Amino acid sequence: MANGVDSSGPMRPRPGTGSRYGQSTGTVQKGGTKTNLSFDEARLGDRVVERLLQRSVVTEAQVRKAYEAWQEDPGTGSRPPLWRMLTMTPEVDRDLIFAEAARVYAFEEMDIDQEHVVAFLDRRREAFDEGEWDRMIALGLLPAGTDRDPLSGEPRWTFVTHDPARPEVHQALEQLKVPRFAIFYARERTIRAVINTAFQKRNEYLERLNEAPPIFDYGTEYETKTELIDEDALEAEIKRSSLINLFEAALVEAVKRGASDLHIFPNSEGHIELHMRIDGELVRWHKEERVRAESFLAVVKDNSYNVDRFEREKAQDGFIQRFIDGVIIRFRVSVLPLASQRHEIYSESIVIRVLDDRKVLTDLRKLGLLDVALKRFDNAIRQPHGMVILTGPTGSGKSTTLVAALHQVITPKVNVLTVEDPVEYIIRGVRQIKLNHKLNLEGALRAILRHDPDIVMVGEMRDRETAELAVKLANTGHITFSTLHTNDAPSAVARLYKMGVEPFLIAYAINLVVAQRLIRKLCPACKRVDPTPDMELLKHLGFSEDAGRTRPVHTHGSNPNCKTCRGIGYIGRRAIAEAMEFTPAIRRLIMAADDMIDEDALRQKAVEEGMLTLQDSAREFVLSGETSIDEMLRVTGT
Repeated sequence: MANGVDSSGPMRPRPGTGSRYGQSTGTVQKGGTKTNLSFDEARLGDRVVERLLQRSVVTEAQVRKAYEAWQEDPGTGSRPPLWRMLTMTPEVDRDLIFAEAARVYAFEEMDIDQEHVVAFLDRRREAFDEGEWDRMIALGLLPAGTDRDPLSGEPRWTFVTHDPARPEVHQALEQLKVPRFAIFYARERTIRAVINTAFQKRNEYLERLNEAPPIFDYGTEYETKTELIDEDALEAEIKRSSLINLFEAALVEAVKRGASDLHIFPNSEGHIELHMRIDGELVRWHKEERVRAESFLAVVKDNSYNVDRFEREKAQDGFIQRFIDGVIIRFRVSVLPLASQRHEIYSESIVIRVLDDRKVLTDLRKLGLLDVALKRFDNAIRQPHGMVILTGPTGSGKSTTLVAALHQVITPKVNVLTVEDPVEYIIRGVRQIKLNHKLNLEGALRAILRHDPDIVMVGEMRDRETAELAVKLANTGHITFSTLHTNDAPSAVARLYKMGVEPFLIAYAINLVVAQRLIRKLCPACKRVDPTPDMELLKHLGFSEDAGRTRPVHTHGSNPNCKTCRGIGYIGRRAIAEAMEFTPAIRRLIMAADDMIDEDALRQKAVEEGMLTLQDSAREFVLSGETSIDEMLRVTGT
């Protein structure tokens, strides 16, 4: 079948500088050796980078950032080319870089008819086994058709990939044992769209996993007295398609289910567990008992950029990028070593944050805030200067709200700067500063003062120095957004005071403090009215006497077969908030502070002036039938 000619013919390549032909004719472009090259030496020694700079596809600042990452890359043999590090920079267009690399290394570009290629893949699915398909999909390498070699007239396969210069692409083609082949360049988005249509309509990775035979453990048993981690056996094990299918299935399923995080860790029995955080709660998705924990952890680390599989004793941060549901999804990877019952066994926990740009909100009204909080928020961000602070624990939606707020004030007439660690979502019209070991938060804030800003967002105020700098930015004519980890709005003032920020700076720099939580919404398909609400509990939570009688209280359903919520009883979340506006009365209370901030007095005065507390907001959602008493207690306590 590999020698057959598809009479329908694939697409013809564009006229260009040529492609790589032959039985093993693809040229493998190797990475640079590990030498301490200066920036100028590295840039001038990379033809792709020079061409990109000449054509203004990238800036020198972007190349320098890639160079710094290139220098930090620990590697195990040789570094990747500098231009390849550029493709990992979120601010640049990857397709433009890969296209330039293809031209430099003399690979022709092919115009792809997606429907034609999908039909071809369906007809030729049996030409390769599952493991070969898995590797091609992971590399973004696809057979696009068959034709005849223009020189010899022999039948050949034509393959397309967005990165034809990648050594692993040529290694994969050699292992396919295709007699003749030609490699062409095609845009990554187009190739991933074909993969999504042809292979991932129903999360095919998951279907393959369910149909796969049992996974057998080829590694060293814990009971043996030999070396506990046999690297050769581990290498053989992680290459098996079942483990790759499980990993890819987990990524796809996390996106399809709307999970914010994917947790991967070994349990006390040594089995791998995969949990997804959906609507703020962890739900176990899969437990794998048929394979060693190290094998699956190694698969995850192998498929993550900037993560060393052989490093098992320190924390690591990396990232993954996949084309899912027709869009590029980014994943942030965090690896931490864990304690184990046997100290000689290396155990690790991996948490993968799902960064789906489709979830970015650009409209404050879509957050679900009540009218009182929304009006105060909108008024505060439209002042000519001052600070807006978001408070709440991790996972309370602070960053989402800040990004939505920024979108309300971004215009071409203002210079908007953000300082984040890490930069999760790329915001158009904003200059986002990424912190690193050479540029810390304090240094970035000091530099921002000389960068002519109009609006600044500081990811988090962590200490006195950064808090004072952020407050001074607000006091010197800039709108400043930032976050703090406190439980409510008045305690944010106390936290700044305890950090050492002067009361007059706090009082006159801040416009608004918003304490926020995310509360789950009842499933509209299976929620039900609570026939016997606990009236004493309702009274204790501040509900009026008619609550539960004239205004029904709803609770979650108990239908395990509900197709809307999958039996959970809740689906989706909305924000509840208390917005403390810095009125003259609030400012006078802060200025009157002696050795401490009176949080109770601040809260009482804010409520007198119309602030709804977190509990007030939650009560409104309970009475509107959007959430339950149980959820109110979980989020706001008593």
